[in-house]
Amino acid sequence: MKNFLSKIVVVLVALLLVSSDVSACTIMLVTKGASTDGSVFVSHSNDAFGSDPNVVFVPAKNHKRGSLRPVYPSAAATGIMPEYNCFDFPYLVAPERSDAYNYPDKPQTKPIGYIPEVEHTYAYIDAEYPVMNEHGLMLGECTDKSEHLPELPYKDGGGFFYSAELGRVALERCKTAREAIELMGALIDEYGLYGTAEAFFVADKNEGWLFEMQPTPSGKGGLWIAEKIPDGHFSVAANQLRIRAIRQNDPNQIFNPKLPQMLEELGWTAYDANGNLDWVKSLRGAEWNHPYYSMRRVWSALNTVAPSLNLSPTVDDWDSDYYPLSVRLDKKLTVTDVMSLYRDYYNDTEFDKSASKFAGLYGSPYHYENEKRTERGILAAKTSYTHVAQVNDKLPAPICRVSINTPFENSFVPFAVAKIPAAYEKALRDTYDTSKMYWASAQVMALTQGYWNIMSPIVAQTVQQSEKNSLKLVESSQGLSKNKFVAALNQNAVKVFDDWKNLYTKLLLKYDAGAGVKYDEKNLPEPDAPTKY
Repeated sequence: MKNFLSKIVVVLVALLLVSSDVSACTIMLVTKGASTDGSVFVSHSNDAFGSDPNVVFVPAKNHKRGSLRPVYPSAAATGIMPEYNCFDFPYLVAPERSDAYNYPDKPQTKPIGYIPEVEHTYAYIDAEYPVMNEHGLMLGECTDKSEHLPELPYKDGGGFFYSAELGRVALERCKTAREAIELMGALIDEYGLYGTAEAFFVADKNEGWLFEMQPTPSGKGGLWIAEKIPDGHFSVAANQLRIRAIRQNDPNQIFNPKLPQMLEELGWTAYDANGNLDWVKSLRGAEWNHPYYSMRRVWSALNTVAPSLNLSPTVDDWDSDYYPLSVRLDKKLTVTDVMSLYRDYYNDTEFDKSASKFAGLYGSPYHYENEKRTERGILAAKTSYTHVAQVNDKLPAPICRVSINTPFENSFVPFAVAKIPAAYEKALRDTYDTSKMYWASAQVMALTQGYWNIMSPIVAQTVQQSEKNSLKLVESSQGLSKNKFVAALNQNAVKVFDDWKNLYTKLLLKYDAGAGVKYDEKNLPEPDAPTKY
């Protein structure tokens, strides 16, 4: 058994050590009036092969007046940047920012620029993209593109902000969504952007916005716009820009007043049928790879939460405005509903990925690299983590539920904005480590995806029970002090880690060499005729 386990680990490492793909995230926003308990939710799946799976706590800090804040590069923007010691994992080595970014045997990431520091920065939860801060400001990111300028690598003298660092500055300095939008817009105007078009859902306990941005060819400044999502509504974005008409003097939009002029100078302006300057058309914000890589996910999420709209799964073209930016739900959502949306692979529809000729073994819905040529589901094989951030007045502190790796085979584990158990930090994809949740998760995931029809019901039941336990813990802890709440959540997170190690062992012992595989004798096909010699 020991040798067999060693072979399994070697295979897992080989499978997981693949180069980073284009980030292809799905993000969602549930406004206060759209949830059953008055919570606001922002969620994000970080879908990129080979990306960093870690969750990081960055503590609040005081800084000397006149000091500078380093702005670090990100491999998620345009690929690795060896000259800055910027790689896929760890995505950042910067001990001064957090102990969780301290890798003594790794070269420290070099800044590509500096901005003036403020005297006090807030604590926040970080990952490859920023998550939420101690005041309940929440972010969820997805990568988009403009056909005019699909990607702008960083170059000296150009803009030096990518969305990830831009969002981190917002979490460090802002308490509300509106403050964050105004700050990020001002930073873009002054310091510029590199990378791809990007989107953030930005929310606090009262309101939520969609913030979208695009570099200019020079990297100087940048194009950006934000639109408020009405209370009582749900919104989703999936690797395609979503804001349409640019409306002057509308309190529900915020953008650089020079935006129309900037688009005209670039020669990018395009208008909708009503004569409004159209953000999506102006940037030629088409889908990745093929039709419905993005819009099918938008359709599925909107159709799930508002089936009464009877939205069609097909549209005329990439620039169709058929799917609304947000919808009023048929039924208010719970946190369990939001988590379930990230397990959607169009099951029970004509697009069911498990029924496709590109499906994986034993009816697996994962298409792996073939995703570039077939349906792209919300559930994806390349997910490194998914988070669902939540804030309301009842919780002792804002919380973020994190699922490491793919969320079908893994539980969403709640954390407060505080120090996180060591099992959830500093996992490396090229170093097998039994003390890390990433590897416990990866083992369960690899087995389940290899024997989907057989193992997925067992795994799904374990996930469901784990999340029920976590939900009960959060509900019963609402009267606790913040410190006791943090301790209870961290204890639960350690238990989930132990449960996943045990689940892997259980699956391996039961199904090794197909020992536990059973067939329904009544439905077996007739055996093939023996070959005649």
